[in-house]
Amino acid sequence: MAKNKLRIIIVSIFVLFAFLISCGLFFYLELTSFIKKPVNPSAVEKIFTIKAGQSLAVIAKNLEKESIISNRTYFTLFTKIKKAGKNLQAGEYLLSASKSPDQILKILIKGKVRLYRITLPEGLNIKEVAGLVEKANFCNITKFVDLCHNKSFILSLGIQSTTLEGWVFPDTYFFPKDTSCEDIITTMVTRFKIIFTEQWKARAKTLGFSVHDIVTLASIIEKETGDASERPLISSVFHNRLKKNMRLESDPTVIYGIKNFDGNIKRKHLKMVTPYNTYQIKGLPMGPIANPGAKSLQAALYPAQTGYLFFVSKKDTTHQFSKTIQEHNQAVKKYQLRKK
Repeated sequence: MAKNKLRIIIVSIFVLFAFLISCGLFFYLELTSFIKKPVNPSAVEKIFTIKAGQSLAVIAKNLEKESIISNRTYFTLFTKIKKAGKNLQAGEYLLSASKSPDQILKILIKGKVRLYRITLPEGLNIKEVAGLVEKANFCNITKFVDLCHNKSFILSLGIQSTTLEGWVFPDTYFFPKDTSCEDIITTMVTRFKIIFTEQWKARAKTLGFSVHDIVTLASIIEKETGDASERPLISSVFHNRLKKNMRLESDPTVIYGIKNFDGNIKRKHLKMVTPYNTYQIKGLPMGPIANPGAKSLQAALYPAQTGYLFFVSKKDTTHQFSKTIQEHNQAVKKYQLRKK
């Protein structure tokens, strides 16, 4: 009798053990299938947001709610097995049910958030750059412009200037949603520092200019250039005039110094005395008038070797260059006044 009871107990334990192993094996296969199998291979991407401080349970619940995963419990368990519960990064993601939970988890761990593009063309001023940043739904124009004139912020970036005009490098940038205004500007200024190499700094010193001077000159070249190939020629005119202590007489510098400019430069504007009016002051204006690109910076550092002192627009994006005032006056008659 006792033997029969013992046999029953042993068999029961064996059956229970076998059952537990079967359950464990079934669960393992289920979890493995869940990890590797997408919910919907043909699903399109959708925006999924993880807020700062959001728990794993909430994230898993939201993933299931958006039909990106099929089982929040399995996803939570898998994430804990990977010891990644605290590594999911906040941000805006482009996720799809066509990816497996394993792939989705890797994306969330690596913080591959959705990025928004901002393209800054060459030659924009700070306010125009701020407008593009606001249009991309980042910080507003006022905050951007204020930061670019904030002395302590400028100093923190290692820039020796009263404004960041000229130092916000024109390029294409990609930022996550909610990137701060400070971080956006810092990235753009850092890009400038990468472009303006030590070799360029040495070249500026050889020419007798500071980096600030070169950026200022490059910004004028940028605004005067219609045809990219003319940058070194335009640069040569300004270098030659500076050497001869002649005024630069650049219309874009005048325009920069006029508040609420209406697009029509008049004789009275040329006579206005401002720190930027190069018809009235000798040498360079007090600072950059725009944010120049790499080619204009290079042209400012490496001008063409010419004897040109003047240029006038041909009204086809190119210019006529002259060595003497007589040649220049003839060019003005031909291209501006249309007199032969």
